[in-house]
Amino acid sequence: MLALVPLALIPTGIAFGNHIFDKDAFGQNLDVSQLSSEKYPLKVNDKSYDIYYGYHGSLEVDVNKVGENLPKLASMNINAERKSLEITMDDVPSNSVFWLRLPLEVLSAENAQYQLFIDGVDTQYDLTKFPQDYAIGMIVPKDAKHIEIIGSHVIPEFGAISIVILGIFIIGIIYIANVRKYNIL
Repeated sequence: MLALVPLALIPTGIAFGNHIFDKDAFGQNLDVSQLSSEKYPLKVNDKSYDIYYGYHGSLEVDVNKVGENLPKLASMNINAERKSLEITMDDVPSNSVFWLRLPLEVLSAENAQYQLFIDGVDTQYDLTKFPQDYAIGMIVPKDAKHIEIIGSHVIPEFGAISIVILGIFIIGIIYIANVRKYNIL
């Protein structure tokens, strides 16, 4: 019997499925909240990001009353100057729970310390971390129009055009400095 133990330690080349594929091999893992929620395609610099959102936890909403008494989202936009995501609501008929899944590459904050303003009022929120994003939940008061989530990094921080302009500017300064230093002209 002891003679069989060394045979069990010989590598056989057999691998199990969970060791074969990289965790991102099949793309993003969707969970129930994403499957049961609405999706807003946020376009930034010709790239689109899916922002999933919902109300009342989405699973608690009666399917037969989906359009009744739920807020209506009008738009989402990135404000690069304020490093924020701005959300405009069309209609909020009553105080409502609103949540959204925010990809880290769209908006992130150091130590996950976001600031949330609803119609200019600093508001508390609930935060859940997922591998590629955060779920941010909040209570939106009746008749609210503007939600702003402020982070410390937002796309596009520095677009490719900004980097090219900065490079040309730096090369121009170096050139002018050398021309003056060596009196080339």
